[in-house]
Amino acid sequence: MDTAPSAQPVTTTPAVGNRRKVATAAALASAVEWYDYFVFGIAAALVLGDLYFPAGSSTAGVLASFATFAVGFLARPIGGIVAGHLGDKRGRKPMLVLALTLMGVATTGIGLLPTYDTIGVAAPILLVLLRVAQGVAVGAQWGGAMLLATEYAPEGKRGVYGSVVQLGVPIGVVTANTVFLLAGALTTDSAFAAWAWRVPFLAGLLVLVLAWYIHTRVEETPAFREAERALGEKEKSEQNSPLRTIMRGHLGTVFLAGGSFAVNTATFYILITGVLDYTTRELDMDKGAVLTVSLCVSLTQLVLIPAAAALSDRIGRIRIYAFGAAGIALWAVPLFLLIDTGSLLWLAVGTFVASCFLSIMYGPQAALFAELFTPEMRYTGASLGYQIAAVAGGGLAPFVMVLLLEATGTSMAVSGYIIALSVIALVSIKVLADRARRAEAESAPEAEAEAESAS
Repeated sequence: MDTAPSAQPVTTTPAVGNRRKVATAAALASAVEWYDYFVFGIAAALVLGDLYFPAGSSTAGVLASFATFAVGFLARPIGGIVAGHLGDKRGRKPMLVLALTLMGVATTGIGLLPTYDTIGVAAPILLVLLRVAQGVAVGAQWGGAMLLATEYAPEGKRGVYGSVVQLGVPIGVVTANTVFLLAGALTTDSAFAAWAWRVPFLAGLLVLVLAWYIHTRVEETPAFREAERALGEKEKSEQNSPLRTIMRGHLGTVFLAGGSFAVNTATFYILITGVLDYTTRELDMDKGAVLTVSLCVSLTQLVLIPAAAALSDRIGRIRIYAFGAAGIALWAVPLFLLIDTGSLLWLAVGTFVASCFLSIMYGPQAALFAELFTPEMRYTGASLGYQIAAVAGGGLAPFVMVLLLEATGTSMAVSGYIIALSVIALVSIKVLADRARRAEAESAPEAEAEAESAS
């Protein structure tokens, strides 16, 4: 078994057609939400530093831009906590709809925001506030979309169904990169800096259409309805807050989940934002060519993520997850040795192999996190674990990368950062696996006794 002691099966009995509709809606919700989130990261690496933080050196502007990028990650646990608590008490669907609406409004607002030259210091302040709103939205979204998919999944296929939500990340990256490539290709550099960079943000309005569709056409998950009925049988005074339950009895599992995933999210954001800045600013590589490499590498994840998830349904999530974490650690040094050549070919090879290991971890991650918690606290627990990893890894990673490069003058410092996070991940995975084995051993006699009494 790969579940933690608190895990229970996700019971589902919906029709096949309804499962597919919900899985498609969850995948689209994840894709559009991550698209909106990622366009900020690309813009931060390309234009936001000059437009909203013009004072000082180019490095200072990039650091300020990446710091704003990181603020969105710091806000993600807020979204995870609020939506998790309400999602465990009121339902998965309402929180997902709210998250999509907030993201659409915030992203469109960034696309319309005047620059520093127009409104002065108010521009970076408003940019930070809108980025905070994006962070809250994506923190609330992941748990809702993930649970819509996994709690509708048939037994033995939770990994595959969970992976459709995970596919939102590469789809979001591919779409965001494509839109920026088109904006850059169809305009001059001056026009891109003046207005074309805003076009990808204005596409955030489409998120509101999807929010309406989910609100009107998608039903609540069977697992939540069962948990709601079970809680309804208790006296209201006896019903615990999901967040309080997590804090009192399952906080260790939350931190272990976060520790196991921080290396994945950190390495991912290093690849899609930190490397974009590093290769164009330090290695003088062409912006469009680097974006094209990132786009092509992300396309391969569309195959690798569901493949890894399907394999986890057969041989266990922990085994697949640990293999991916070990691979990231071993590839951290070769990755930057290849990038430092300044060759597009070796950049593609280095980031492709790294992306393979990220996909191996990311595929089963949704099902693994869902199985760590029971339905009545699953939204809260899984969201907190994921968002802790996002803050500790992803949000700070591009900022830390620039600091390490400036302080040491070598990209090997970034490799060391990735390796350190990989060690934390492997230790966390080991503890989760040991807990799962102990829980299985303790539950075996009870299962045998129930079987004997039934016979």
